[in-house]
Amino acid sequence: MSYEWILLDADETLFDFKMSESLALSSVLTSMKLDPMDKAITDCYNRINHGLWQELEQGLINSTELRVERFRRFCLEQGLNEDAGIISDRYIESLSEQAFVLAGALDLCLYLKENGYRMAIITNGIKQVQFGRIGRSELKDFFEAVIVSEDTGFQKPQPGIFEHAFSKIGSAEKEKMLMVGDSLTSDIQGGNNVGIDTCWYNPNRLPNTTGIVPTYEIHDLAELKEILERSRA
Repeated sequence: MSYEWILLDADETLFDFKMSESLALSSVLTSMKLDPMDKAITDCYNRINHGLWQELEQGLINSTELRVERFRRFCLEQGLNEDAGIISDRYIESLSEQAFVLAGALDLCLYLKENGYRMAIITNGIKQVQFGRIGRSELKDFFEAVIVSEDTGFQKPQPGIFEHAFSKIGSAEKEKMLMVGDSLTSDIQGGNNVGIDTCWYNPNRLPNTTGIVPTYEIHDLAELKEILERSRA
């Protein structure tokens, strides 16, 4: 199979979202006069936030609700009398300014461009954050399209976000597409749902206990080059 389009996830595939998130959260907690080094405080936020993102993937909540609800629940658990909407705006602004590219991501994008592949990003998230971070990064000029869930009304793994992407890039030739991402439940399940090949980026060599089966699995972004070269042979 010779691929034409490489569809890439953003966070933890190309971009170090954990670092961005940590810095943005630290800034917000400091503005609330909380200690960003207090693990109990950060664990509280991360637990709430992770749970809400799972609800988003399941279609139980939308991104507009999520961005405020996580801080409303956090303040409630911490016994704080803060305006969750104002805190959310501060956090989103800070997060949108963080653009940390993962090791190997630039080399991969250069390889794909030099070898004639067309690239698009399909990412869950808030458009202000994702467009802000991508636009500030060294990867910003590689992609013909950036599809963000908030713009489409669908989240990976829902087929709707992929169908929106196909329309945006002007191609319905699914046999020529490869979805690459780090999340089995989002990227790989999403690709499987619409009948395109998938590549699970698994740098930590985590066991797959989900029953979700990717077409390929890689542990380093450079390994994708080998897959593509074999597919062209």
